Amino acid sequence: MAARMADDHERGLMPGLGWPLVIVGCGALVWRRSHPVVVVIVTAAASAVYYPVTEPDGPMMIVFVVALYTAAAQGHLIVASVIGSAAMAAVAYGEIRSDVNHLADAGLYLLAGWFVAVIAIGAVVHNRHAYLREAELRAVAAERGREQEALRRTTEERLRIARELHDVLGHNISLINVQANAALYGKDPARAAEALTAIKETSKETLRELRTTLGVLRQVDEAAPVVPPPGLDRLEELTSRPVGPAVRTEIEGDPRPLPPEADLAAFRIVQEALTNVTKHSGATTVTVRIRYTAAAVHVQIDDDGRAEPDSQPGNGIRGMTERAEALGGTLTAHPRPEGGFRVEARIPLPG
Repeated sequence: MAARMADDHERGLMPGLGWPLVIVGCGALVWRRSHPVVVVIVTAAASAVYYPVTEPDGPMMIVFVVALYTAAAQGHLIVASVIGSAAMAAVAYGEIRSDVNHLADAGLYLLAGWFVAVIAIGAVVHNRHAYLREAELRAVAAERGREQEALRRTTEERLRIARELHDVLGHNISLINVQANAALYGKDPARAAEALTAIKETSKETLRELRTTLGVLRQVDEAAPVVPPPGLDRLEELTSRPVGPAVRTEIEGDPRPLPPEADLAAFRIVQEALTNVTKHSGATTVTVRIRYTAAAVHVQIDDDGRAEPDSQPGNGIRGMTERAEALGGTLTAHPRPEGGFRVEARIPLPG
């Protein structure tokens, strides 16, 4: 009894230090989220001074546990583990050195389990937050990817519509211009009537294809008129004009139905090449050669007109190249050594 009183007397040598330590430890928790490592060190130091000089009962252990959990939850798992182990070692050393059993029976092991559980829970919370942040970043990236994909598709659709309008209007209006000149300046009334009839049919075809092309822009609920896209089965329409250069068609291989995209691309390439011949080359004859193979369809247009070797490619050649490359093919356009101009395209076929 006397020993216990003496020990209590010794532990009460600095009773006035307990409250300042409690204030420091509790006040440090205000910065536990912004400076978790500093706070856990401060609370550990305050606890190391508090318990040897005061009664064990007090809030400092709770303060230290909160700081330990926050450090682990903020991702400082190693710091929390080291400081928790050091605190446990200090408690065990104090119990061994002291004559009084403050942590009776299995209390020391329960305290160790408490520290381990707090650090483990903090680590789980940190991992959970990290997972949620990663999921949020992935969601943002996926949304950005969807926006970019939508923008890419919109751009591709705009380019497709621009190519269609250029090919349809450019070809047919060029033919109308040639036929109008033939009707206006020709001396044969029969040829003039034939040219006017061709103008009527060409303008009708132009309006029909223009409606088909612009149908994708309709924003009303009623269905747009459905017209099948042109293909090589309509090649004769391009090569049998009453005015302009004479067009000869050569077919090699086994003609067969093509996928709609490849069929349309081949048709438009021939159409645009003939438009360029009519507008720029002054050719008298044109040869359109279509060659079917198992892997691709080859389109070649040769004319005997004049070619400018150093001329820059215009929108027509760029549009033809884009059509071929969009399907994984190639297109070249260059003057021929024997004179004239050649457009040659290869459009691969699936399977």
